[in-house]
Amino acid sequence: MQIYLDYSATTPTRPEAIAAMQAVLTQQWGNPSSLHEWGQRAAIVVEQARVQVADLINATHPESIIFTAGGTEADNLAIIGVARLYPVPQHIIISSVEHSAISETAKLLEMWGWEVTSLGVDNQGRINPLDLKAALRHNTVLVSIIYGQSEVGTVQPISELGNIARSHGAIFHTDAVQVAGRLPIDVQTLPVDLLSISSHKIYGPQGAGALYIRPSVKLKPLLTGGGQEMGMRSGTQAVPIIAGFGVAAELAAQELATETPRLIDLRDRLFALLADVSSLIPTGDRIHRLPHHASFCLEYADGEKLSGKTLVRQLNLAGIGISAGAACHSGKLSPSPILLAMGYSQKAALGGIRITLGRDTTAADIDWTAMVLKQILQRLTADFTLATR
Repeated sequence: MQIYLDYSATTPTRPEAIAAMQAVLTQQWGNPSSLHEWGQRAAIVVEQARVQVADLINATHPESIIFTAGGTEADNLAIIGVARLYPVPQHIIISSVEHSAISETAKLLEMWGWEVTSLGVDNQGRINPLDLKAALRHNTVLVSIIYGQSEVGTVQPISELGNIARSHGAIFHTDAVQVAGRLPIDVQTLPVDLLSISSHKIYGPQGAGALYIRPSVKLKPLLTGGGQEMGMRSGTQAVPIIAGFGVAAELAAQELATETPRLIDLRDRLFALLADVSSLIPTGDRIHRLPHHASFCLEYADGEKLSGKTLVRQLNLAGIGISAGAACHSGKLSPSPILLAMGYSQKAALGGIRITLGRDTTAADIDWTAMVLKQILQRLTADFTLATR
C-alpha cells in the first residue's frame, strides 16, 4: 500500500488538466503573440485560462491575472515590483512565518537599503493585528503576510490585516498558494491588492502560477522584453501549462463546497487518532487552520537519532509520504525557522512533521497512517529512552 500525504508540497496533475495540455501541444501550439490563425488559437487558450483562474478568486477583471512560472515568481513580482516603483528605499512589513519566497526576497531588499520589519507571532503562529498597527511607519509602502502557512497550517486574519494596511495607504500582498482551491477567496470583498497562487497546489501542472493585481495597483515588472502579460511578465507564455492551470482552477472552484468539508473531517480524524500520543505535539492553530493540513513536532527530537526527517524516512519505508516541515527545507537538518518563530526550542524545531491531505485521501488512508505512525513512534521513543539512560 502506498499513501501520499504531502499535498502541500505538490499535488498530482489531474487527468482533465493533462488532457487540456495534450490538446494544446498537438493542436494549439502557436505563439500567442502571433497575429495569424495559429497564434490566435494559442492566444484564445491563454485568455480562457486567465478567466478560469480569475473566477477561482472572483476577480471580475481577468486581465488582473498575470501568469508566472509559479508561486515563487508571483511573490517576487509582488515584492520587487512594488520596490522598483521607488527610487529611494522605503519600509516594508512581513511576518516571521513567511515562505522563503517572501523572506528571502525581503532580505534582498535589505541589501538594497530597504527597511524590513518582521512581525512576531504567537505560539499558534498567528499575528496580532495590533502588532501590525504598531509597526506601520510614514514610509511603509508594502505589507506582505502569508494567508495560510505551509508548514504549520495556520491561517492568518487576512481581512483584518489587509484593512489595517490599506487604511494606512500601504499596498497589501498575501501569499495564498496554500489557500487557493482549499478555502473560498473573493478579492472583491477581501482587502488585498496583490495575491499569489500556484498551479501545482491545485492539481494543475508544475511550472505555472499567477499574481492577482488589483486594477488600481501599479507594479514594475521583473522581466522586460516583448511585453507579454499586459507588460508585467515578458516572454512567450507556456501555453500548455497555462491551459492545464486554467482547467485545474475551474474544477477546484466547482469542487470547493464539497471537498473542503471532506478534508476538514479527515484532518480532524487524524488529529483525534493521534491525540493520545504524548510524544507528538500538534503545531499551529487548531481553529484557524488550512482544511487539509495536520502538523506536529516530536517532544524528544534530538536532531540526530530522532527528528522530523527520521519520521519521514521511516514512513517512506512503510509506503507513506509526508514532509519534515516545509518541503523547501527538508533537505537540510536545521531547526525550522517557522517553529522557532512560534517559540519552540531548537530541538523541538528539528522535530516538525507535516501531513497534508488531498483529493485521493480516504478515511482508510488516515486510519492506516495513524496506526503506522504510532508503531514507529513507539519503537523510536523506546530506543531513544534506552539510549539516554
